Amino acid sequence: MSYSDLKEKWLEHYKTAPAQLDKMGEVNGLISAFNANVDAVIKVSGKSIEKIISENKLNLSEILKDGENSILSNEDAIRGFLQCFQEGKAEEWLIEDKTVFNWLNETVGYDKLQMGGQGGIVANVMAICGVNSVYVHCASSPKEQSQLFLDLENLLTVDEKGQIAQASKVDRKNDLPLIHWIIEFDKGDTINLGGKTYMCPKANRFIATYDPLNFKLHIDEQFSKCMVQDSVQPEYIILSGYQMLHETLKDGTKGADKIDDSKAMIKSWRKSCPDNLLHLEVASTQDKAVRRHLIDSLVDSVDSLGFNERELIDILEVIGEERLAVKCEANINAQTMFEGMLKIYEYTGCARMQLHMFGLYLTLQKKGFKVTPMQNRDGMQLAATVAAAKAGTGAINSKDVLLWAQGHKVSDVGLNELTKLQNLVGEKYGQSQLLETGIFENDSIEIIAVPTILIEKPVTLVGMGDTISSVSLVGAR
Repeated sequence: MSYSDLKEKWLEHYKTAPAQLDKMGEVNGLISAFNANVDAVIKVSGKSIEKIISENKLNLSEILKDGENSILSNEDAIRGFLQCFQEGKAEEWLIEDKTVFNWLNETVGYDKLQMGGQGGIVANVMAICGVNSVYVHCASSPKEQSQLFLDLENLLTVDEKGQIAQASKVDRKNDLPLIHWIIEFDKGDTINLGGKTYMCPKANRFIATYDPLNFKLHIDEQFSKCMVQDSVQPEYIILSGYQMLHETLKDGTKGADKIDDSKAMIKSWRKSCPDNLLHLEVASTQDKAVRRHLIDSLVDSVDSLGFNERELIDILEVIGEERLAVKCEANINAQTMFEGMLKIYEYTGCARMQLHMFGLYLTLQKKGFKVTPMQNRDGMQLAATVAAAKAGTGAINSKDVLLWAQGHKVSDVGLNELTKLQNLVGEKYGQSQLLETGIFENDSIEIIAVPTILIEKPVTLVGMGDTISSVSLVGAR
């Protein structure tokens, strides 16, 4: 069958998206935890950085020296920016001193504020897709944070009195804003410092983060108490935020202990709705000890895992599959990614896992999982449609935008990857119709793969993975 014919076939498959979106309105309760923060985005020029250095009489030798990737002084903040600028790379450095946070706020400022953190992004997406009650955990929720939640009555958190309230209207005035400065720069721009000119080879961003609560997985006790109430009944719990932990935190506590404490607490949340689905969005967890503990401890209690290509490789590195991790990194495609998924599936025993990669979404699950292959495919197609809407319009803040990409055809990239996957599945398990149907099943596993809609010039890609994973799961009904 030609790609032209396949595109028409998949266009027919994708016609279920509006019905699946309607079905999301049947979900009574969902918890999104743990991390929500404020992303303060600003585009800066080399000239503006030169001006900041001059007007604030910053020590140039401190800016130009090598040092730790952390921010203890005003000079460190500019040093981190300069390193990223001159190499065209993206990095995130932590602000350790509140006075530097205040200085950045006053001196650098921002062009716009947007929702940050997987927990916050997922909550907004689930609420606009119609889930009846979305409960979002906020380690901190002053006005700066709350105003980034969509103004929707079904999007809830706890207020200063510990009562459930509409998230966008909460103002916990004594809470500290948790701000991640995203400082963007352009290719070809220059900075002149100490008689030397630095030219930026690639547009990118430097992130300076002041987030003392999410970096220790601080959990709001009032929120946790509310989540055990019988009236909440969360049909889905979507977890994220563990990626910020380190093996040993600054107060001496262990990241592993934070994970274990949350595991016990989540178990109590599930009692009011014992048939619910618990999903962990893995995210990019830099600390290997934390990553290993997540896989060895938390994953045995979750029903579903979500990750991208990089995060899949990171998991392989901590489950004794270093050689396969190297193979995957050298050649990222549907075949190597599927081989990696099989190893993670065997190691963890997790009943469902989903990969979102460029052009293709791939779900691997245990035979007879409570979400059928067809339901999975329908949910993944809805996710691809919603993600394309976000990429194409820049935001999905109103329900009429969600199906903006309905009628767009799937990409050649996606069909190429699906072809590779079908070839590998054929070698391992026998002939399949993955390319035409997106579904393969035998006596032990179920494979669901969906070629996606790609937008040629995306307005944004922020939060795309979180959107894909959550809509794929909750839209699979």
